Amino acid sequence: MRAHEYKEVTKVKEAIKLHKDQFIEELKHYLSIPSISSLSQHKEDVKKAADWTAGALKEAGMENVEVIPTEGHPIVYADWLHAEGKPTVLVYGHYDVQPEDPLDLWETPPFEPVIRDGKIFARGATDDKGQLFIHIKAVDLLMKEKSELPVNVKFVIEGEEEIASPNLGPFIQENEERLACDAVVISDTSFSEKGQPAICTSLRGALAMEMTVTTANSDLHSGTYGGGVPNSIHALIQLLDSLHEENGRIAVDGFYKGVPEPTEALRKEVAEVPFNEERTKQELELDELFGEEGFTFQERVGIRPTLEINGITGGFQGEGLKTIVPKEASAKISCRLVGEQDPQAIFEAIQRHVANNRPVGAKVGLHQYIKADPVAIDSKNPYIQKAADAFESVYDVRPHFPKEGGSIPIVEVFGRVLDAPVVLMGFGLPTENLHAPNEHFHLENFTKGIETVCKYLQEL
Repeated sequence: MRAHEYKEVTKVKEAIKLHKDQFIEELKHYLSIPSISSLSQHKEDVKKAADWTAGALKEAGMENVEVIPTEGHPIVYADWLHAEGKPTVLVYGHYDVQPEDPLDLWETPPFEPVIRDGKIFARGATDDKGQLFIHIKAVDLLMKEKSELPVNVKFVIEGEEEIASPNLGPFIQENEERLACDAVVISDTSFSEKGQPAICTSLRGALAMEMTVTTANSDLHSGTYGGGVPNSIHALIQLLDSLHEENGRIAVDGFYKGVPEPTEALRKEVAEVPFNEERTKQELELDELFGEEGFTFQERVGIRPTLEINGITGGFQGEGLKTIVPKEASAKISCRLVGEQDPQAIFEAIQRHVANNRPVGAKVGLHQYIKADPVAIDSKNPYIQKAADAFESVYDVRPHFPKEGGSIPIVEVFGRVLDAPVVLMGFGLPTENLHAPNEHFHLENFTKGIETVCKYLQEL
């Protein structure tokens, strides 16, 4: 490390140490806003979080800060573009969060942030306010230190990621020139494990839908009609069971069209990410893992497609018993897609499967909610390798390049429309309960994350 680089790193570390408590208090305030994008009663809270985000960007020295209305929740934009001849980095994040349910499983209220054992507990702590705030504080520190940034920076922060970003895609397409950049940087993913950074290099696509089965025009008395009329719940279960074979393979004709056969090189890269099967079973209190035959756990959750039943509703749900033949039942279904799978083509294949397997007397409807294309990123890209250098300089270990099983639908849009590499520079941990009760974020990664982002921008 050259002398001037050492001085810069030391200054950043000292500044982070000096301002750590202040940064954490600011993060607590951010996390206390219940910006749940999927629930209409929280619309004003989402707007409040957008305004808070804009204020934090202004405080950090960003310019052209704007809260942009959409047909849904606002998009926050900001930039600083005075590093002539230097690269331009666009930072994306989201300020909206998942609902808190089930509330009774939280040890402390989800929107009253608390610190325990070096972790901050709150909804949105790791997904994504804590990780997004790393970038805001990184540019804040660099601006306070030198009154300038080493590269040009743009921020695009949305409030609809948890509902599949319905308005951000059109915004990107309509503002291609305004958002032009050399790389898109996103912190909304995880390390492989504590102390082992990871830069995700693929994301599965997504397809989500609801299946509704109806039979008679009303619930019927099970004594009078039971055994003589179709039962909506029976029909739903029969349909859902037909979607998989016993070996875990999906039984929908045409589902695997566009799924690439994994190469040995790809399987080797997947296997390099540490995984302890026994520990995973113990942590999840499972006797066995299960999935598509012929593939490892890492391959099943990273490079293979899935079809999962997320929830079932039907019949009497109240206390006690009501002896009926229910007229309606429904199930929520989600798919994760890979390779060249087309979400719309998969939806149509499921429609055909349902039509061909419809139980007698059942009327079946499918309503599509979410669709997103899969994404693959070249780990050798210079912007990704510079991010790996920054991680290594702070954590003293080279990042892994895992294949993420989840979906960030907007990543594909950013990469395609802006024709820029997407650097998935996450600081979360897989154990931080994102989308679940007691979500949290390790404060070590919050402070080291600020240092890493500062280092990355300086490296660029």
